Amino acid sequence: MHSAHQPPPARTAPFDAAAAPAATGPTAQAVVRTYGRFAPLYDRVFGAVLEPGRRAMTQAACSVRPQSVLEVGVGTGLTLAGYPRDARVTGIDLSPAMLERAMQRAAAMPERDITLALMNAERMSFADHSFDCVTVPYVLSVTPDPSRLVQEIRRVCKPGGHILIVNHFSGSRFWWLMERAVRRLADRIGFRSDFSFEDHILGHDWQVESVRPVNLFKLSRLVVLRNSPARPAPRLPLQQGHQPLEQEPS
Repeated sequence: MHSAHQPPPARTAPFDAAAAPAATGPTAQAVVRTYGRFAPLYDRVFGAVLEPGRRAMTQAACSVRPQSVLEVGVGTGLTLAGYPRDARVTGIDLSPAMLERAMQRAAAMPERDITLALMNAERMSFADHSFDCVTVPYVLSVTPDPSRLVQEIRRVCKPGGHILIVNHFSGSRFWWLMERAVRRLADRIGFRSDFSFEDHILGHDWQVESVRPVNLFKLSRLVVLRNSPARPAPRLPLQQGHQPLEQEPS
């Protein structure tokens, strides 16, 4: 079973714009224009090169056995076949041109429960706590306001559910060189080449379960998160005559 529709509106949690970092990336309209141009070429240009990260993400989704999955930024539907066969899968995207190709892929899997919808992930119309697992492949550094997107995916993910993010992050020596080489092109195609793991992953109070490098030259990371407040590090009892140790940053 597959379908494409616009889900009914639901309450959206208030967003404190003053408390969030300023959005300095592309506008939603720019994202739509960019991916409208790239849609016919996307699979050939980005299909194989980013496939290891997609495959690792869907394998991680299968391992947590969700009954419901939301993919934010489903694009042309390259990941759809990799999700658990018995899960209810919903995919959303901001680009009609990309979503049209995803619909063609979903149509080739009539036995699967797949729903696709045109939607802005920063203002989703799903009710709170709708999904067991939310996946975010190569979207966090493209969306106009990453902090707003994080708030929305946490709102629609069930408490204690899983959030799986695949994205490039700044920091490695090789990526430091790549950032400078691709920054001008990145600005044109609408993604942030300089994207901090500390700010956009460790800066939120969710639980980081695991992080692993993926893709060519390990330029991306798969981050497995629990939609729960991060647990504080345990405090060990201080033995007499010993000074407390300073924890090194992770």
